[in-house]
Amino acid sequence: MTSSPGDSRPFACLWCGQTWQPRTADSLEAHARLCPGCLGRAGENPFLRHRLRVALEARAAAGPGPAWRAAGSPLPGGPVVSVAAPPAEVDDWYLRRGAHARGAVHDIAWQMELDAATTWLDGCPLHGEIVELAAGTGWWSALLATKGELHAYDEAGSNLDRARERLTAHRLRAHLHVREPWAPPDRVVDAVVVPLFLGSVPSGRRADFLVLLRAWLRPGGFAALISVLGDPAVGVIPAAPPLAAGAGELAAELAAAGFASVEVRATGRFFLLASGTAA
Repeated sequence: MTSSPGDSRPFACLWCGQTWQPRTADSLEAHARLCPGCLGRAGENPFLRHRLRVALEARAAAGPGPAWRAAGSPLPGGPVVSVAAPPAEVDDWYLRRGAHARGAVHDIAWQMELDAATTWLDGCPLHGEIVELAAGTGWWSALLATKGELHAYDEAGSNLDRARERLTAHRLRAHLHVREPWAPPDRVVDAVVVPLFLGSVPSGRRADFLVLLRAWLRPGGFAALISVLGDPAVGVIPAAPPLAAGAGELAAELAAAGFASVEVRATGRFFLLASGTAA
């Protein structure tokens, strides 16, 4: 028996051939006919990007509902390929819950590296007025709000509602506003943090985005970026696709955008951590 897009029955992944049981008929993998591992690598493969686009169009054509949407506006030089999910889905992805669990070994490794990324961000010289772009559900915002006056921006109001709940639970405050990551800066600040968005920027526009980050900062200001790597155990990524660039390439791009003291390193399998000071 064969299955069709939007069908909840098991199917053979169109890329790797693995048999996969979709969570629901409306899930992204059901429409794309790709397993979560292959779907999570859509940022680095033309065929997988095509299948992701087909899935997004199919879910949009199905009408209102819990479907994810393409995040951001189309940009010259290539579309934004990130996928925005309902806030609860994003939190499940961070916590490896439900459909995002990948087994004890992978999930423990994920948690260790997530902790390592958090410890790294906690140790960054963040102070004064801090801007967080593409803040999502505020997973990192609670930490940032302890460092200075935080302005957390995201293009989805539902994400900011969840971020507000998270901040309130920690008795913290921040300025939360709907704003696209590509919006030009309206001032200069002491620090800018970008968690998990850079992978959704087309490679041909990454230099432009890094220049925009530099424009947010006064001289000596600090930038911190966290990106996801393309390990299959990452699974379906509702926050952003993996970054299609290595540490050396990203370091060179940050330097070319006007950053000094650039440092880029991987936590291991799952995260790439980058920082620099505005020259």
